[in-house]
Amino acid sequence: MKITRKDFLRIAGGSMLAAGGGKFVKTISAAAQAPSAGPGSKSAAKGGGTTAQRWGMAIDFEKCRKGCDDCIRACRLAHNVPQIPDSAREVKWIWEEPYEKVFPSQRTDYGRQDLAGSRLPVLCNHCADPPCVRVCPTQATWKRDDGIVTMDYHRCIGCRYCMVACPYGSRSFNWFDPRPYIKPVNSQLPTRTKGVVEKCNFCEERLADGLLPACVEACQQKALVFGNLNDEGSAVRQALRARYAVQRQPELGTGPSVFYLV
Repeated sequence: MKITRKDFLRIAGGSMLAAGGGKFVKTISAAAQAPSAGPGSKSAAKGGGTTAQRWGMAIDFEKCRKGCDDCIRACRLAHNVPQIPDSAREVKWIWEEPYEKVFPSQRTDYGRQDLAGSRLPVLCNHCADPPCVRVCPTQATWKRDDGIVTMDYHRCIGCRYCMVACPYGSRSFNWFDPRPYIKPVNSQLPTRTKGVVEKCNFCEERLADGLLPACVEACQQKALVFGNLNDEGSAVRQALRARYAVQRQPELGTGPSVFYLV
């Protein structure tokens, strides 16, 4: 059958649309989920353009009060994190770990002895180069333009490759239905199901409304500082300028967005 020039162009155009459709949908999705300027960020940069966002957090050793778990409880309530008694099956978004485990390479006989045995809050580091994203076979986890490493629980097939790839142990697997372990249930956000991985999302739903993450807002000691790392005037950048800060295992090249002030 003879194909006219008009037919050829129509077929070629349809093929290009089909090939690029996935990218087009992904672009729209990314634009739809991008938050507003949010807490602690300038709305505009020099020249009238907007300031590119990369959300980050600084945790102050000295202000973090021993025995306080306000940030953990606020996170559980905000995101329906189940409280499972079995430590081998627990689900964690933000939790505490001993200083020696958080910073294994920092231990020497000549360091700050007052930090020995102390417990520090830890969470997903929302890395600049997240290894968890690279290994996910279904793209259930990805890094947003604002630096948040997020998840689509409907795409997660429970392979747990991301858990193996994460060097910080920041992801948890739902070995069974978590809903019986959630009290009270926050009806504003969905609960997860058996067989999926979950983790901290930097309260992306709150950032979209211009609010601080629940853990930051709940900290009465102001030990958690949050903001746009790309904004010199943000609260987190001011904190990082004023104090020396360390990241967890920076030698791995992941580029954590969570800093610890020492």
